[in-house]
Amino acid sequence: MKILFISLGCDKNLVDSEVMLKLLEEKGYQFTDDETEADIIIINTCCFINDAKEESVNTILEMAEYRRSGSCKALIVTGCLAQRYQKEILDEIEEVDAVIGTATYDAITETVEKVLGGQKELHFENVDRLVPDQGGRILTTGGHYAYLKIAEGCDKHCTYCIIPKLRGHFRSVPEERLVAEAESLADQGVKELILVAQETTLYGVDLYGEKRLPELLKKLAAIPGIRWIRVQYCYPEEITEELIQTIKTEPKICHYLDLPIQHASDRILKRMGRRTTQADLRRIIARLREEIPDICLRTTLITGFPGETQEDHEELMRFVDDCEFDRLGVFTYSPEEDTPAAAMPDQIPEELKEERRAELMELQQEIAFEKAEDMTGRELEVMIEGKVADENAYVGRTYKDAPGVDGYLFLNTEETLMSGDFAKVRVTGAAEYDLIGELME
Repeated sequence: MKILFISLGCDKNLVDSEVMLKLLEEKGYQFTDDETEADIIIINTCCFINDAKEESVNTILEMAEYRRSGSCKALIVTGCLAQRYQKEILDEIEEVDAVIGTATYDAITETVEKVLGGQKELHFENVDRLVPDQGGRILTTGGHYAYLKIAEGCDKHCTYCIIPKLRGHFRSVPEERLVAEAESLADQGVKELILVAQETTLYGVDLYGEKRLPELLKKLAAIPGIRWIRVQYCYPEEITEELIQTIKTEPKICHYLDLPIQHASDRILKRMGRRTTQADLRRIIARLREEIPDICLRTTLITGFPGETQEDHEELMRFVDDCEFDRLGVFTYSPEEDTPAAAMPDQIPEELKEERRAELMELQQEIAFEKAEDMTGRELEVMIEGKVADENAYVGRTYKDAPGVDGYLFLNTEETLMSGDFAKVRVTGAAEYDLIGELME
């Protein structure tokens, strides 16, 4: 039996997909990327914002055609959209045979067998369940880097966000389980670990009564074979001096932090249910740069939040101009049902949201291009991602570049390099968001 597995959404969802792939492989299933060959199609969905929801629904409807034609014997939907609209999916899309929630993806093989036996299946448990260790994953990232999901769920309850309802309360993965998983990944050739969760900075508070991210980082850094450790999704208000010093002093930890701040107007931050003020944000950013001068800071913003005035927008523009983030993404506000923000008055027209987003991105583009130009002459360690077809050139990433969201460095050389190799490179120029470099002796 051949399975087509489609994974949508975030890197945290991808980890769940990789676990399911391993479980299916252990049961003897094979995989295909051709929907016309697939006996079973599994879609791990996302519904964080409206665009993600639309992509998930459209993918289900597209794959339903193969179920209807008879070439596919089972269509199974998992992930966040499945958790949110479990009964509606099964009732309204008759081609779907099973729906699995976010806390029960370890039931994938059992579900496949039931569906092939002619049953329709809804498989859900308490959304606060932490899926037990399944003993491995099939890496889909090329093998030289991997995501390590250190916690599940979230307790922040920002007014625009549905994640706590879909993924449950914040719960950390036990430290020993994470270290064992990281050791296994290193044995498979993984050289970069990317720590992810809905929020990484609170790691350990539920299990150990204190924030234990610094201690976890030190244990991961001690694993032979791991060269880089990158930390994502650090809520600014939870960053401690101990974490800053750990990043500063541990050579394997990339001088890179992702800080999802969302806005800079105190009025909008309060309406969002965020736990920082603009003064807090400026203080934390200044402290990070004071202690780690070459740190790369990435952030995400939401524009067009209900009640956002032109003054709020201009305040955010000034903040972005002042702080000069190395990497920045902007989402237009997406009203999600069952969230407080969706019911707020003064919703912003879509056209105005897009205008404000474009203004922010134009400003950030100027900042990013200048920062890229300023890198000329720097000597950096670069992880090779692959070769440019038909050219003596390679694509790589610096410590400033997380896969899939940041830029690349293009390296011209006659040398033969492999994906996952590290190379010493001198930056010779920049092309918009990307760098150009040459191999050092």
